[in-house]
Amino acid sequence: MINGSMLIEDAVSKYPETIPVFEKFGFGCLGCQAALFESIEQDAKVHGINVEALITSLNKAIAKRCTIT
Repeated sequence: MINGSMLIEDAVSKYPETIPVFEKFGFGCLGCQAALFESIEQDAKVHGINVEALITSLNKAIAKRCTIT
């Protein structure tokens, strides 16, 4: 699961399917230096993004990979 304290770079590296979610919420610099050391929550707050909505959407994106069919 993804949580607010996870580094942006770690989330994107581990779960590439989250990239469109980050982009939808306005994270335009996923490859910038800040992504290497800022948590998802820190960056979301700086950009005025609803942290809870973002985390929920990110976890929905990765839940698809964990679904057993």
